[in-house]
Amino acid sequence: MNQLDEQSFHEAFKGTFYGVLRWPQLDALWETLRQDAASDWYLYAIGTEPPTATVGAGQLHAFISEIDVLLRKEHEEDYCGIVYTDSFEQPTFVKIFDPHNLGVSCGYSDNPPLPGWILSKLPPIDLKAPFLPGNRRRWWQRLFA
Repeated sequence: MNQLDEQSFHEAFKGTFYGVLRWPQLDALWETLRQDAASDWYLYAIGTEPPTATVGAGQLHAFISEIDVLLRKEHEEDYCGIVYTDSFEQPTFVKIFDPHNLGVSCGYSDNPPLPGWILSKLPPIDLKAPFLPGNRRRWWQRLFA
């Protein structure tokens, strides 16, 4: 990956995002992503090697189905609030936070937590997370086995 690609990803990662506050909003975002599944999407589990290739529509659909189950099961709230997108109408970048690694949930932090997963149209760079917890690594590996 060249420096321009890395800079583009970093700028997009630090750009403006909109919170998916309600579960019906998440349903709508998933549907938009499913309809755009033929486009090139990178799936990145933070703490693993960044992908160098995009996924096919089948893998994207499988990921959306699995992550939706995980979020609804493990984020025991009546609101979502842990998924962020750069656009609801034409998303190109989605950050999904792990319900068990939220850090400071409101306010400001000098070291905000990294998302658990990223869906991006740009090739991801290594965000230097220390590791992917064992249970999440097994989940990720099972998903793409």
